[in-house]
Amino acid sequence: MKMEKKLVIPGDFLSDDVKLADEGTYVEDGKVFSSVFGILSLNKQIKVVPLSGKYIPKRNDIVIGVVTEVSFSNWIVDIRSPYEGLLHISEFPRRIDNAEMSKYLKVGDSIMALVSDVDESMKVELTLNDQRLRQITDGRVIEVTPSKVPRIIGKNGSMIGMLKNEAGCNIFIAQNGRVWLTGKDKNIDLAVRTIQKIENESHISGLTERIVNFLKEEKGPVKERIKKTKAIKKEEQEPSEENGTEINEESSNIEEDKSGGILDELLDK
Repeated sequence: MKMEKKLVIPGDFLSDDVKLADEGTYVEDGKVFSSVFGILSLNKQIKVVPLSGKYIPKRNDIVIGVVTEVSFSNWIVDIRSPYEGLLHISEFPRRIDNAEMSKYLKVGDSIMALVSDVDESMKVELTLNDQRLRQITDGRVIEVTPSKVPRIIGKNGSMIGMLKNEAGCNIFIAQNGRVWLTGKDKNIDLAVRTIQKIENESHISGLTERIVNFLKEEKGPVKERIKKTKAIKKEEQEPSEENGTEINEESSNIEEDKSGGILDELLDK
């Protein structure tokens, strides 16, 4: 089936082939309709990717949550969903007493947790018993629309890999649409601006090329400042006629920001 993408709303007719119905659709009277407002994708299956909506937790999802309440044996955690997450004291990575729970996690603390189970009544159980999981105590956490997470990550991690490399910071995107960034403030600022652009333009074709160009433009002023600094430093170290001092050319060089590399490769330049 030829791949097509277009904007659809709930109730829009999509196909007569009910065997192809996938996420974001419903079947009625032998026909497939859209169940959400989003982008229709026809590629082997009929799927509608929502442009907005709350996160619906699934088992084995890694989420970033914020503690909202400490009860007798559970931390209640906001996971950006209609359903709260429950982190039982037994799922904390060390043995602690109930009276000490707030000593280890208090209201307002952020955690990276795993959805260990979701039952039929949508009781969402979390765990921290995994080496990947932890309390978040540094960096910055921002929020994006959960349905945009796959686009920000990109195919086989291509988009997020490029962003990490070019922004020069660490980025973790949780399935519930919270993004944890660590690194220098200026690098995080660039990553945040880029992520926001990806989120806002994810439904428009040619996204990768636009993001590549955006990063090159954003990093351009930094490159110019480095060149000016390099020129000034070189001028200050020019040999005088009086003493005939020779300056080693390598000693006057400073590291230049590399805004080419992977960006130029993606643009085939």
